[in-house]
Amino acid sequence: MALRMVELFLPNVAEKRVDEVFGAEVYHIVWKDMISDNQMLLRILIPSEVTQDLMDIVEREFSMIEGMQVVILPVEAAIPKIPEAKEEITLQKEFPFLHIPELQSAKVARQELVEDIEDSIKFSWIYIIMVILSTVVAAIGILRDSVAIIIGAMVIAPLLGPNVALSFATTVGDIDLARRATKANLVGLLTALAMATFLGFVVEVNTDLNEICSRTEVSLGDIALALAAGSVAVFSLTSQKYSALIGVMVAVALLPPLVVFGLLLGTGEWEDAFGAMLLLLTNIIGINLAGVLTFMLQGIYPDKWWEADQAKKATKVAICLWSFLLIVLAVIIILAKPS
Repeated sequence: MALRMVELFLPNVAEKRVDEVFGAEVYHIVWKDMISDNQMLLRILIPSEVTQDLMDIVEREFSMIEGMQVVILPVEAAIPKIPEAKEEITLQKEFPFLHIPELQSAKVARQELVEDIEDSIKFSWIYIIMVILSTVVAAIGILRDSVAIIIGAMVIAPLLGPNVALSFATTVGDIDLARRATKANLVGLLTALAMATFLGFVVEVNTDLNEICSRTEVSLGDIALALAAGSVAVFSLTSQKYSALIGVMVAVALLPPLVVFGLLLGTGEWEDAFGAMLLLLTNIIGINLAGVLTFMLQGIYPDKWWEADQAKKATKVAICLWSFLLIVLAVIIILAKPS
């Protein structure tokens, strides 16, 4: 079971309020220390599944207190073991300040998700170089018809993060995060496309290669795969099972169809390039639609209650937009399929 140590720094004048919120009795998973004449430290060991509930309480009760600081630390193990989040009766006894019936389904706190997502959309020269290098690796794998090399390119390509970040930003109504995620996404896609098109122009491309042919034909099954993998990507992020992300990257990789699209554009194979573009759009739309739905179903919501309406509107608009685009794409795939 994943654990978190939440460290809450407060001025000593807030001690009375701490006792009112958490209870004057110190539980074996809550420690209160006076670390100076004017500052106290509250340490709370808690299952990661209920971290968000605790953070909601902290924000509601202490965010207006000057000098308040919260640090969330991962914990490898604890002895004695603390109860699982699903054991509501025991949890209510150990954590009476939590409202157990209102426990959220997300495995990590919203603040932790924001930190992880922020890391995935950091725009820098390293990001650009990673995109270029992964494009070159993918192009080599495709031109050599080597699955192993292509899988390596899928893993190192940083294109999945911005799409998941865009889904998260839409769900919580964070316009600034959505803008930065869109920027990182567009820059990454356009950089990879430009690099692949250049390679297609300067090298000989055999359009009969299996790794090219397999990415120029799209079916409705590819839509289902994109939706499933987009949902798994969000689940792996919210549960912090990062090993599952490798499988997601391989199942729905944005880079190979993008590179095939660029190679075929560079060599002038417009019809086949159109098929690769359809597959790329299928993956992008599927990941974003499934991502928004999965974040929403997991109870992800904004930090501030007054942002909830904006987030709900943004989520509805995003779901309608992505669904419409997916339907249009499905129609195009059906019509483009040779009879």
